[in-house]
Amino acid sequence: MDRDHRGWLPCLLGGAVFAVCMAGTTLPTPLYGLYQEKFGFSELTVTVVYAVYAFGVIGVLLLAGNASDTVGRRPVLMAGLGCAAASAVCFLAATGLGWLYAGRLLSGLSAGLFTGAATAYVMDLAPPGGGSRATFVATAANMGGLGCGPLLAGVLAQYADWPLYLPFAVHLALVACSLAVVAWLPETVRHQTSLSTVRPQRPGLPPQVRTVFGPAAIASFVGFALFGVFTSVSPAFLADSLDVRNHAVSGLIVALAFFASTAGQLVVGRVGVGRSLPLGCAALLAGLALLAGALRWDLLALVVLSAIVGGVGQGLAFRGALSAVAGASPEDSRAAVISTLFVVAYAGISVPVIGVGLLVGPLGLEGAGLVFIGCMAVLVSTAGAYLLRRPVRVGM
Repeated sequence: MDRDHRGWLPCLLGGAVFAVCMAGTTLPTPLYGLYQEKFGFSELTVTVVYAVYAFGVIGVLLLAGNASDTVGRRPVLMAGLGCAAASAVCFLAATGLGWLYAGRLLSGLSAGLFTGAATAYVMDLAPPGGGSRATFVATAANMGGLGCGPLLAGVLAQYADWPLYLPFAVHLALVACSLAVVAWLPETVRHQTSLSTVRPQRPGLPPQVRTVFGPAAIASFVGFALFGVFTSVSPAFLADSLDVRNHAVSGLIVALAFFASTAGQLVVGRVGVGRSLPLGCAALLAGLALLAGALRWDLLALVVLSAIVGGVGQGLAFRGALSAVAGASPEDSRAAVISTLFVVAYAGISVPVIGVGLLVGPLGLEGAGLVFIGCMAVLVSTAGAYLLRRPVRVGM
């Protein structure tokens, strides 16, 4: 198939597949309360179930993050879709907590396989000269897919039958369609080798990257931590403190954070990388402050504003961080540096979230949330102050 004569269709189809896979990783978000009622586990267990996903992503990034460069894009995406399908089956078959852990781990494996491979594939499939638009397609597919997951599950759980089964059955059907699409799309890696040639990637930081990497990594960590808390415990806060028990509403609020992140990433091209990092830190700090107000005064409007402002800040900070560390890295070690940044970012999704879960017992959800917000505010303020004193200059 000659993609030059098919315009943007292959690129857009690749983006659609990317979105389907990422939607599966956030699909359980508005359903955790229902699982708690069914299986009788604590808020700490919710956060651990959620965080297992991040460990799967980190493991794949370290062990096989560069696999698609050698074995080809399609085999890696097929494997990722296979993990996504297996994850959906685990949730459909769930009769206890072990199934949820297995489903989340497989979901993390699918996201880890897709994160780099699908981004590269979407860009590969773009028509000549379409690199900038292809980057937007990949970004929108990634964050948009993450946002569509809780929205889809929330709507189906609220307005259709079988709330713990129908969302995953629908996702399984979408994954089957995605497999057919990937089978139809062309392979873009010309010189493929066997899987045995894939070697684990060692995170690396050349000396010239270290001054940029520190504040960029902190901003990424805080942004992903904010997303982690939103997607793991916000449905419980909405239900217990605000009496918002509509699954579609809780799914929409979580989705807003991811959609706002997409908007924030788009703004980077206009404000520049040097400004986007400190601006992202400022927006993250504002989002944390709004979330603190929501926890303290039980106001739904502040939760919504926190999702939007924090999401924009995460988008600004993360795309700025990615551009900054890539621009400061030598070409022969750029992939290793970017992998290190992703490892730090996904650590932000897991470690603070589990910390919040541990504190819920002695402090309650509000107290645990305020401790988390205080810690993250100190981190992002430190990074922002450093960036104001030493602005990032990017050269690719």
